[in-house]
Amino acid sequence: MKTVFTAAWLYTPVEAIRNPLLVVQDGVVAEISSRSQKSVPETAQLVDFGEAVLAPGFVDIHIHGGAGVDVMRASPADLPRLNKFLTAHGVTGYFPTTVAAPLDQTCLALDRLAHAIEAAESPALNGDTIQARPLGIHLEGPFLSHKRRGVHPPECLLPPTLATFDRLWQASAGRVRMITIAPEVSGAMEVIAEAARRNICVSIGHSDAEFPVAQAAVQAGAHHATHTFNAMRPLDHRDPGIIAEVLTDDRLTADIIVDGIHVAPAVVQLFMEAKGVERAVLITDAISATGMPDGRYQLGPIQVDVKDGKCTANGKLAGSVLTMDRAVHNVTEFAGWSLQNAVRAATLNPARAVGLGQHGVLAPGVEANFVVLGPNGEVRKTIVGGCE
Repeated sequence: MKTVFTAAWLYTPVEAIRNPLLVVQDGVVAEISSRSQKSVPETAQLVDFGEAVLAPGFVDIHIHGGAGVDVMRASPADLPRLNKFLTAHGVTGYFPTTVAAPLDQTCLALDRLAHAIEAAESPALNGDTIQARPLGIHLEGPFLSHKRRGVHPPECLLPPTLATFDRLWQASAGRVRMITIAPEVSGAMEVIAEAARRNICVSIGHSDAEFPVAQAAVQAGAHHATHTFNAMRPLDHRDPGIIAEVLTDDRLTADIIVDGIHVAPAVVQLFMEAKGVERAVLITDAISATGMPDGRYQLGPIQVDVKDGKCTANGKLAGSVLTMDRAVHNVTEFAGWSLQNAVRAATLNPARAVGLGQHGVLAPGVEANFVVLGPNGEVRKTIVGGCE
C-alpha cells in the first residue's frame, strides 16, 4: 500500500515544490512530484496537510539530552523518552554528545550509546518507531583546550594521543562519527589525521588556536567547527585566530547555537552571511533540562543550574535548553533567512557535514523521515519511516 502525503509546499530542502505529492512505500520515499504533473494513484492512501510545509526531519549533531535525560547517564530504558521529545520538535536523527568525564565513565557511556544506536537500526529491537533515532556519537572532549574548556572539568581533559583515541573508538564499537578537538594541543594533529582516515567528522572547537594552527588543522583533515564563537579564541582584527579560519575557509562547515543567549542576533546574522546556505549548520547543544522546569540538572558529571532559559555551571554557560524547531525559527528572525534556507541549516547541511547521506533530504530511495511545519516553522507532526 502506498501513502501519498501532500501539503502547500515541500522543501527537499534544496528545491521548493508547490502542491507536492510525496509518495511513500514500505517506509521509503518512492517518488516526489507536483500535483500539476501527476495525480494521486487510485489505490494510494492520501494524507493532506493543507497549507503546511513538508521538509526533511531535523538532524541535531550536537545534543547532550532533553526531557530530563542525560545521554551519558541514560539507561536503554531512558532514551525513548528523549527520542520522543525530540520527535515532537521535528528531529528524526541525532548524535548523542559526550562531555569530558573520567575516561572509564566515558567508555561505559560510549558502550551504552553504541548499543542504543544498534537497537535503533533494527526494527525488531527498536519497538516504537515513531521517535528520533541516535545515528552516531559526537565525542566532545577529552581533547580540548584548558583555556577554552568552558565547563568541561579540567581534571577530565586529556592530551590527544592515538592510544586514547583508539580506546574511545573501540568503546563505541566504531560508532563515533564526530569529534571536537582543539588543534593547538600537542598531539592533536596526529589524532585529527587518524580520525579523518576513519571517516569521522573532525570539528575544531573548545580552542585557543591561532590562525595558522587552525589552517593546519584543516590541512590535516578537519572540516567542521563546533559552536562557533563559543569556547573559541575571540576574533581580533590583527590576531584573527580560529574564528577567522572558520568564517573564511569554504572547506569548513560550521555550527552555531541560535538561542539568543550564546550568540547575539547581530553576530548570528554575520555568521550566516559568512558561511552561507550551504555551510551553516544549526545545533542545539541541549542538555537534560530541555523541556523541563527551571532547576538543577546533570550534564555528564557536571551540575548545571537552569533559570529563565539560561544554563550555567559556576557562572559559565553550560549547554542550552534550545530545541531545533526554535533554532530554525530564530534564524528566520535573527538573520532574515527564508524558512526554506533555515530548514536546510537543520537538515541537509548537518547531515552532509557528518557524512549521513540518507538523512536531511527528501528524495526517492531515502527513508521517509520528515516534518510537517506551519508557516512560521512550528512543528505540526513528525513522520519517521513513513509512520505518523
